[in-house]
Amino acid sequence: MLSSRVPHDYALNPLAILLQERRSAGRAVLDLTVTNPTQVGLPTLSPGALGALADVRGARYEPDPRGRAGAREAVAAYYAERGGGGSAIDASRVFLTTSTSEAYAHLFRLLCDPGDEILVPRPSYPLLEPLARLVHAELRDYRLTYDARWRLDLDSLEASIGPRTRAVVVIEPNNPTGSRLSPEERSHVESLCAERGLAIVSDEVFGDFPWPPRADGLPSWIHARATPTFVLGGISKLCGLPQMKLGWIAGNHPEAMEKLEWIADTYLSVSTPVQIALPKFLEGRAAFQSAARERIGANLAILRGAGAPYALLEGEGGWSAVLRFEAHGGGPVREGVAEWALRTSDVLLHPGHFYGLPRDDDVVASLLTEPALMKEAVARIRDGWGENQV
Repeated sequence: MLSSRVPHDYALNPLAILLQERRSAGRAVLDLTVTNPTQVGLPTLSPGALGALADVRGARYEPDPRGRAGAREAVAAYYAERGGGGSAIDASRVFLTTSTSEAYAHLFRLLCDPGDEILVPRPSYPLLEPLARLVHAELRDYRLTYDARWRLDLDSLEASIGPRTRAVVVIEPNNPTGSRLSPEERSHVESLCAERGLAIVSDEVFGDFPWPPRADGLPSWIHARATPTFVLGGISKLCGLPQMKLGWIAGNHPEAMEKLEWIADTYLSVSTPVQIALPKFLEGRAAFQSAARERIGANLAILRGAGAPYALLEGEGGWSAVLRFEAHGGGPVREGVAEWALRTSDVLLHPGHFYGLPRDDDVVASLLTEPALMKEAVARIRDGWGENQV
């Protein structure tokens, strides 16, 4: 009687089983997978911002499918203030959502009939497949490849376009690769989508965290005009406030925005107190961003350190790093690196296949990890790998 859209097998994978065993045995596992900013000792919510949630206007319910005007104006002001080519946009172009997940779901409903297709990058975070499945949309991959830098496989993108393709998702910077499109790649994507009648969905939630860490943001699609374009953002990453549940869509296509308003009016999901507090949240983001950027820089330096048995696959921004081990000469050839690191060194990493990375010797580490913990984890891995060579 249950829908085929929901999973029916919840069995633990081998890494999860191994993690349970190590923790049950009392092992001190160093967790390098945590990207929740509220759990890693970063300053995320100032007293002033917290107080904004008690504003008496939050006691009234005055629904607006696009979100309260003051909150949308704060989002528009953010784009005017940020670096990376940002400039003012009209607040009428902004729709508030409870999260980036809801923003994706709204756009999949807007753009797709059942069976229509959305193109998504591979590797990337495995969020989009269940979201598409819940609305009966289909996903098709296009490839990102690594050769000194991450590159868009243009042939793969073009080959993925079919008669039922409706949009291309770009994630900049990508999670976990930290990559973004070069100016030439961006121009090609925009021209190709305009030619084929496809929309662009640009997920830019990590756009304020470039490498090397600096205050100006990475380039945005916010002013794209060649084809219907929807830019996603939110305070989960921007302000380090995932618990406040507020994101947005900024679009450029008047007819699409009218239809998106109809979808948003069906849900009216964003809480009034959080909308009222949004200007304060955005005003107070500097302390969190400064601390997060400092930590990202420190961890990148640690991961690039000499003697480590892996290569850091360099990206251009974000909160995660891809590490590529060379499984040879006595390395962990009979199991994935993530399982090997947990079994031999009590270090928890995300296996590359979680994100669609192509190799068993690719793993992903969180750059929000406390640097002292990162140093110890790298030392354990280096020592464990060295023992494996004997």
